[in-house]
Amino acid sequence: MRPSFAPEALLEVRAWEYALRFLFGGAVTVCTGLVAHRFGPSVGGLFLAFPAILPATLTLVKEHDGRACAADDARGACLGSIGLAAFAAVVWFAADAWSPVVVLSLATLAWLAVSVCTWIAAFGRRARARAHHAAREVRRARRISR
Repeated sequence: MRPSFAPEALLEVRAWEYALRFLFGGAVTVCTGLVAHRFGPSVGGLFLAFPAILPATLTLVKEHDGRACAADDARGACLGSIGLAAFAAVVWFAADAWSPVVVLSLATLAWLAVSVCTWIAAFGRRARARAHHAAREVRRARRISR
């Protein structure tokens, strides 16, 4: 699966779907606040990495595009969460030593690098194999058509 952006898909979303996302996001935020209140901001902050609208998004993607697309979105969220862990680690270790601008810049770069590397590790081989197979089929079709 290759990440893509389709702005025309925004027109297909109905109002109740936005409401569902709002409710799920609010519920996750409230739960995160309760965890932070009970166990402290360090533990509660870990739960902020959970995408607040992920449950609603996966539900809606499954309804619109099928289970396979929802599973791909869930995998992407997991890989993004690994990147967020890298972001948190950089902030945790560097926040006292460097300025906030430097720390946030480095943390963002760490998130990006880890997210891209985990995506390549998880999906890159499969995508390259599909591309190789497709190229082989094209070559075979050209030989047959001659």
